[in-house]
Amino acid sequence: MMDKAMRIGIVAPARKVSPEEMSFAFSWLQEKGMEPVYDKRLFTSSDIFAGDDTFRATVIQEHMDRPDIDAIWFARGGYGSIRIIDKLDFTLLIKHPKPFVGFSDSTVFHGKMQRLGIPSIHASMPYCLDNKTPEALQSLYDALIGMPLHYEIPSHPLNRLGAVDGEMVGGNLSVLYGMLGSDSFPETDGKILFLEEVDEYIYHIDRMMRGLKRAGKLSQLKALIIGGLTQIHDNPEPFGKTVEEVISEVVAEYGYPICFGFPAGHFSDNRAILLGRNATLVVNEKAVVFENGMI
Repeated sequence: MMDKAMRIGIVAPARKVSPEEMSFAFSWLQEKGMEPVYDKRLFTSSDIFAGDDTFRATVIQEHMDRPDIDAIWFARGGYGSIRIIDKLDFTLLIKHPKPFVGFSDSTVFHGKMQRLGIPSIHASMPYCLDNKTPEALQSLYDALIGMPLHYEIPSHPLNRLGAVDGEMVGGNLSVLYGMLGSDSFPETDGKILFLEEVDEYIYHIDRMMRGLKRAGKLSQLKALIIGGLTQIHDNPEPFGKTVEEVISEVVAEYGYPICFGFPAGHFSDNRAILLGRNATLVVNEKAVVFENGMI
């Protein structure tokens, strides 16, 4: 039981949102004994964005600096976080950490948090929360209140067997690819790297994975976890490999365990992951067992 109601600040760092799109998430938080914290600025609109870059950064900065807010939940993804990340001052957040919560475009913030040594939560966002599975919602709640996460999933034919423990890092592949060389790209050496993707072509996945490899980001991993590869496209002239085969080929020379089909990404069963915290991954012939420590 929580001693007091958690106060969850809800901000929109990227695409705009409407009150109707947020209503389920507000109700869900209240049903769980948590308080959503936001104001009318959440619903600002400027072209595709929730306000211009300076406006969005200002609102997020206020929520980051407020001592009465326990976590910051990003309303939705889309695109826009990379436009404002360098406008933010993390001084107070470092002194008084609170987790960021989100996925997809929120990977920009996760990477920054990982570089600062602050845990964050890769999980579903308020936008479209009403179509998430009970398991995804429960994992989000567990992550918010600091409960350990435990998942068991069937093995995939392309998995590479092994057992490791290490710190979790990662997020959306294309967003990470766009962060290469910046102070928001997480350290990957000795870490368990999680990747997911949506609405990309197979050859794009190949190019981005090889880009990470050439940048030295894949060679010293503890393990690689591949989540949802959703709505992946091929050209009229087929690439010749599945997207899973492409990823497997890129990391074939390394010996660390690999898990495909992890339940996190752009689909209804988007389970929470604690990034910047330790995890244990066991990949055997029949199943994968994943345990992620408390914040």
